[in-house]
Amino acid sequence: MRRLPLVTVPDKLEKAGWLDPAAGWVARTVKAAVPWPAVRDLLHGVPLGHPLHPLMIVAPLGAWVSAAVLDVLPGNERAARTLVGMGVAAAGPTALAGAVDFSRLDTEQQRTGIVHEGANVLAVGLYSASWLLRGRGRTGLGKALAFTGLAATGVGGFLGGHLSYRQGAGVNRNDDFQVPSGWHSLGPVGAFASGVPQTARLGAVPLLVLKRTDGAADGAVSVLVNTCSHLGGPLHEGELREVKNELCIVCPWHGSTFSVESGEVLHGPATAPQPSFSTRIRDGLLEVSVKP
Repeated sequence: MRRLPLVTVPDKLEKAGWLDPAAGWVARTVKAAVPWPAVRDLLHGVPLGHPLHPLMIVAPLGAWVSAAVLDVLPGNERAARTLVGMGVAAAGPTALAGAVDFSRLDTEQQRTGIVHEGANVLAVGLYSASWLLRGRGRTGLGKALAFTGLAATGVGGFLGGHLSYRQGAGVNRNDDFQVPSGWHSLGPVGAFASGVPQTARLGAVPLLVLKRTDGAADGAVSVLVNTCSHLGGPLHEGELREVKNELCIVCPWHGSTFSVESGEVLHGPATAPQPSFSTRIRDGLLEVSVKP
């Protein structure tokens, strides 16, 4: 089945290098404007275990769609203006959460994302003007701007869907990893150097192996899936760091920080934890089993 012409637009945006200067400027500005890790984690959705931005979209979009319904019915001018204003107010924090996520995306994702952001900024501008004009009695023009803003929101939503469902922004990269139950050998424990993140494989699953030297139990070994849940970065290339009294590995791509013991997310942009393994040493062999 042939795709509609509109569907090919996001594919072209992914290759549009001329968008990189604008995307880079926005990403740098957001990082500078939100320097606090706790605030960034909240906006990424780390406490929720999944991105916050999609949840927040409900507020402005719901208000604006409701306003559009009232605009086609007589006698609802005041209620429609209230809903337009509520949508504009809710768009600010929603956009901030999205911008924080955007600042930690890959280049091709940011190219789509910057146009997604542009469409939504246009929509907020149109709805803001609509709210002002309605207050001055120019209801007809206010309605026209609101419907134009709803169309811009639709374009932004279409690109947001492409960003999430085609390009995988915000998707857990380890959701489908499969390891049989039971214990599995990774080879002689002596083959792994102490205190240095190293790699191993369990079937098709890449693993990070760390023989602990940080005061953990004697002979303790931590094993995580090596693919960062955020965008697939190789965790073994990251830095070991102590965070909140826990030894952590920091993804070299976007800075997601995971406990090496539990795989828990200590800092985003990742929101999904790393799958972790129970370990034991038998007859000199390091064996692992997926934690329940």
